[in-house]
Amino acid sequence: MSYLLALDQGTSSSRSIVFDRDGHVVAMAQREFRQIYPQPGWVEHDPRDLWTTQLETAREALATAGLKAVDIRAVGITNQRETTLLWNRRTGAPVYNAIVWQDRRAEAACAELRERGLSDTVQQKTGLRIDAYFSGTKLQWMLDNVPGARAQAERGELAFGTVDSWLIWQLTGGARHVTDISNASRTMLFNVHSQRWDDELLALLNIPPSLMPEALPSSAHFGEIQTEWLGAPLEIGGVAGDQQSALFGQACFSAGMAKNTYGTGCFMLMHTGERFQTSQNGLITTAAAQPSGAHQPFAGPPQERLPPPGGPGEARVGGKPLYALEGSVFIGGAVVQWLRDGLRAIESSSEVQALAESVPDAGGVVLVPAFTGLGAPYWQADARGSINGLTRGTTMAHIARAALESIAFQSAALLDAMSRDAIAAGGVPVSELRVDGGACVNDLLMQFQADLLGIPVVRPAVIETTALGAAYLAGLHSGVYAGLDELSKQWRAERTFHPTLSRERAAEKMAQWEHAVRQTTAA
Repeated sequence: MSYLLALDQGTSSSRSIVFDRDGHVVAMAQREFRQIYPQPGWVEHDPRDLWTTQLETAREALATAGLKAVDIRAVGITNQRETTLLWNRRTGAPVYNAIVWQDRRAEAACAELRERGLSDTVQQKTGLRIDAYFSGTKLQWMLDNVPGARAQAERGELAFGTVDSWLIWQLTGGARHVTDISNASRTMLFNVHSQRWDDELLALLNIPPSLMPEALPSSAHFGEIQTEWLGAPLEIGGVAGDQQSALFGQACFSAGMAKNTYGTGCFMLMHTGERFQTSQNGLITTAAAQPSGAHQPFAGPPQERLPPPGGPGEARVGGKPLYALEGSVFIGGAVVQWLRDGLRAIESSSEVQALAESVPDAGGVVLVPAFTGLGAPYWQADARGSINGLTRGTTMAHIARAALESIAFQSAALLDAMSRDAIAAGGVPVSELRVDGGACVNDLLMQFQADLLGIPVVRPAVIETTALGAAYLAGLHSGVYAGLDELSKQWRAERTFHPTLSRERAAEKMAQWEHAVRQTTAA
């Protein structure tokens, strides 16, 4: 029983991966599901699709591995984070589709909160900016716009959760309404200092406290999967939001270590240990995945704590809070999908590297993929995409190369902001960047990333670090692993990309990028 099963519920697909004790992938299964776009700026998922595809992949992964549920020591869950669900406690039926993290319908509510001067209050309590990206205003919209939802919520008949809570509710037959500290920190409703749902923030959005799940450490007992689903009862021992899970899976356990995930978007996190640091450079502060008990790492002087939480539905975390600085790029690998589906420049995403490498450079073309606005460190919700530097000599290959480079440019802007924040806090700049996600297999992109950053970019032997992080958290709780030192020794690099561009030339390229961004965001 040294195998671990990770359920990885993402934005476009559900995956399940069986890992052995050494962190090797034994078997994997993946199912895509329907994306729902009711109107411009709105993105939804059918909650039943999330559940059924996740269950199907779990069964398929076990069958592919030739294992039964009794061979699995514990289950870990990682998930798309801010996506918001609301369901009936008695029937388990969703009252509305899941509102996806990409959805912008709550922007008006966020603008009202900003106009009321609440930005500092929210940031100091949660580490987040007021933005429709996060769950709180999505939940508020559901309560205000779904017929009967608010009345049901006030009677205590409904439950709110991010995707992890929804899956756990289904897996345990409604026995557990829980989340972990990392997912809770993405709601804009959770005080990351006291580690409890914040009464003031709930009141600001008129959200009944009875809706909220119990918040636990990321490595804890989240419940037992019913026998009917996988053939035997299994403990859920680890849960973390996808980006915090990837940070954990990359063995970034101490302050100053950073990773970047290249997926639909790009998400860069730098661990700051026990230091809650408010960014002065457009980043957000988030809770890192938090092991419990003896597995709690130490990184600096203790954080001043507020009184411990109490009462139903509150957090039972124990240990000192752990934090990370985060920057989110809304359009990362999705720009390659746009080349494929929008411009029809390629037939499959795998062709983009060859097309981009058919020219020596982008020929002066700079593409800013602000298709849904710009995220950190710019936070320009009304920005729209642009292509700059076109000439009669521009070909589709130049545009493809500029599209790949846009992923690296946005990530370089994030790392620069992180390094400035780190220096301001008395730390040192990031010395290497660990990478994961589907697009990190693109050697051209990774080399260009290293050239822009001027530091090594390290690709691990196992790039499924999001699922691996969830498996590690479950393994810690179940005793498969003794502690973080053992996990650190398991991390292995597959390839390191060293910078080859002079710092002067890299600075020139970043200046061209920032000029293009300014043109894109000009009113």
